[in-house]
Amino acid sequence: MTDGLPPLRDVIRKYELRARKSLGQNFLLDTNLTDRIARAGGDLEGAHVIEVGPGPGGLTRSLLAAGAARVTAIERDPRCLGALEDIADHWPGQLKIIEGDALSVDIASLASDNSRIIANLPYNIATPLLIGWLQTEPWPPWFKRLTLMFQQEVAERITAQPGSKVFGRLSVLTGWRCDARILFKVPPEAFVPAPKVVSAIVDLVPRVSPERCSVTALETVTRVAFGQRRKMLRASLKGLWPDPEPVLSRTGIAPTARPETLSVSQFIALANCITD
Repeated sequence: MTDGLPPLRDVIRKYELRARKSLGQNFLLDTNLTDRIARAGGDLEGAHVIEVGPGPGGLTRSLLAAGAARVTAIERDPRCLGALEDIADHWPGQLKIIEGDALSVDIASLASDNSRIIANLPYNIATPLLIGWLQTEPWPPWFKRLTLMFQQEVAERITAQPGSKVFGRLSVLTGWRCDARILFKVPPEAFVPAPKVVSAIVDLVPRVSPERCSVTALETVTRVAFGQRRKMLRASLKGLWPDPEPVLSRTGIAPTARPETLSVSQFIALANCITD
């Protein structure tokens, strides 16, 4: 990155920044990697990028250098605001900084045409944020694309396919509404401090016309089914229907099947039995 700003390590020293575990922080200082993440988000020319948890702004700088027309950065830690303001001064009118907790900020209200989210999400709020975005109504959503960093085990759950040991509720919700794939892994040593886990970048592109289904019903079915994932569906679904077998018969699902073997479409069929 040759953007004319000081190296990130100098920025961290200037503002005396130390990552806080309580905020799920791990600062990404490898500029080659932040540039790669920015490129993974697709062509950014004219795009409005929303970034959650920018920290000292390494990825923020890469997004702007990659041609993003605007970046809206949501940062909870007031210690990082000075570093972000330096970036805003360097790219006048292109960086908007919002101090706040991303779980409380109405991010959809910040969106515009061609908005997308590209972020090294704080580990402790990554999954709740993603679930919230996948629950967006109406659908298609306000974002064009999500390019997000998660712990590798979470990334694998997000992108898991039926039959996988990690296929679960998050896999179903994601597979229903998005095409998702892991782009590449990020080693612990890329961060300061180095976490104890490998991370991964996940790319999620919203489906324009997912199958008809109620978000609430789908979450109910998956919660009940995967809550007893070792049991056959004829037993685990008794939390929804006293006798699940007629419902399973109607949807063409074997009563002896276990939840991780069902397709997303089969879960949708079960969910629609609640609402129909």
